[in-house]
Amino acid sequence: MEVRVGGHGILIDCGLFQGTRTIETLNREPFTFDVGTLSAVILTHAHIDHSGLLPKLVAAGYSGPIFCTSATRDLLYHMLPDAGRIQENEAERRNRRADRADETAIEPIYTEADALATFEQAHAIGLRQWFEPAPGFKARLWNAGHILGSTSVELEVAGIRMLFSGDLGPDYKAFHPDPQAPSGFDHVICESTYGDRVREDITIEQRRTLLEAEINAALTRGGNLLIPVFALERTQELLLDIASLINSGRLPHPRVFIDSPLASRATEVFAKHAHDLEDMDSGEVFGHPSFHYVASAAESMRLNQMSGAIIMAASGMCEAGRIRHHLRHNLGRRQSTILFVGFQAAGSLGRTILDGANRVRISGHDVAVRAQVRRIDSYSAHADQEDLLRWINARKPIEGSLFLTHGESGSTEALRRLTQAADLAQSIILPRIGECYALPKGAPARRIKTGRIDVQEAVTRDWQNDYADFATRLKRELGEIQSASARREALARMSAVLQSFRERRTARDSQPRRKADRK
Repeated sequence: MEVRVGGHGILIDCGLFQGTRTIETLNREPFTFDVGTLSAVILTHAHIDHSGLLPKLVAAGYSGPIFCTSATRDLLYHMLPDAGRIQENEAERRNRRADRADETAIEPIYTEADALATFEQAHAIGLRQWFEPAPGFKARLWNAGHILGSTSVELEVAGIRMLFSGDLGPDYKAFHPDPQAPSGFDHVICESTYGDRVREDITIEQRRTLLEAEINAALTRGGNLLIPVFALERTQELLLDIASLINSGRLPHPRVFIDSPLASRATEVFAKHAHDLEDMDSGEVFGHPSFHYVASAAESMRLNQMSGAIIMAASGMCEAGRIRHHLRHNLGRRQSTILFVGFQAAGSLGRTILDGANRVRISGHDVAVRAQVRRIDSYSAHADQEDLLRWINARKPIEGSLFLTHGESGSTEALRRLTQAADLAQSIILPRIGECYALPKGAPARRIKTGRIDVQEAVTRDWQNDYADFATRLKRELGEIQSASARREALARMSAVLQSFRERRTARDSQPRRKADRK
């Protein structure tokens, strides 16, 4: 999100788009702002959907500072190079696919080298400490309680006070104190990830009881327990709870494999900052003897020969990483269990499995879903609806506009209705991707540029999701047709439909353009 006054602009975060393939194509588009006139970046936290395009920004010529907390800077040292390697490996993998043999080679969005260069521009700033990110701008960072090092950003420029929530954590979260920030702003930009959800209030001890039951049930089935995890924070919370259960004698000593090199390195950062963490009084945690940190890809593949193990692997939404090959080998086993403990974005593989799909596509393979699919919803690092309402209410008065961002349409709309009913701001805006607003002092924001409707419509689901569903059903449904001649007829009809679209497009492209269109 760019804030620009006069000749100076700063960015609040610069994250990787995640979700449907249509949304992810935005990562390859040019930036919509002038990189050359950008003075600074303020980073709320290290999650890739907030930091993941920083290497692209640097590769595009940005050489200014990236301000963040010390813990966030330490995490970036591992997170960004890992993201660069993923970009390189994903481009190489897709270029090897047989169905892309006649297509132009895909280039990585950025490389590991770009990411390493980016880290050198990160500057650590303490909480509640005023600093000047650019001429005329004043800023302070406040604890957001979301993950290690996460912050909200207070910004003052041209007499206008703004607050950017970043991602907010729930009250009473493990490791971190509750979110904090001052009150009285012209404009507040607030996330709304769980704006339509109220989680049951449970203590950390009650959450551990839920996890204990899921682990015991999964291991009793005799198969593996797969837990798709985000390498940062979710992995460490689970390790804290599992270690506590083992240390208190409530679990035997199960074999727990942390199959994510990034999660292992992030855990080292947590250990470094352990003096800043809460809830660390239950004995050995990150170095527990039951925990095995998997380094090599070969060792990861050998885990597929095991049963009765707990395997925690990234990525948390199953869109990349080692969890995908574990899913390929375990989804079809009735004795296996897949336990989701984090948010699953619409259009992601994790969301598809969680929503009850019978078959899924993983790296070009059609995989049946026979494993038990379970969910614990109390590990969220995001504030729920009630947390968000309390946080917004504590920021009053909001003299200008409240922007609700970073959520699917249902969550932002639900939160809008509640904030409007509670009269928390005189103007409540749900911005679209690509929109721009003028932000006056003490008055509602005014839109000065419209957004991209085509992208907004693909936020939750796009044609590639529909194609994946169709492809997984096609062979089976063709096989259910009684005769070979009828199957060929069905294929011919499908081909005819595609041919009609090609002919329609060719006819449209061959028509002479009207004079008005040529202006």
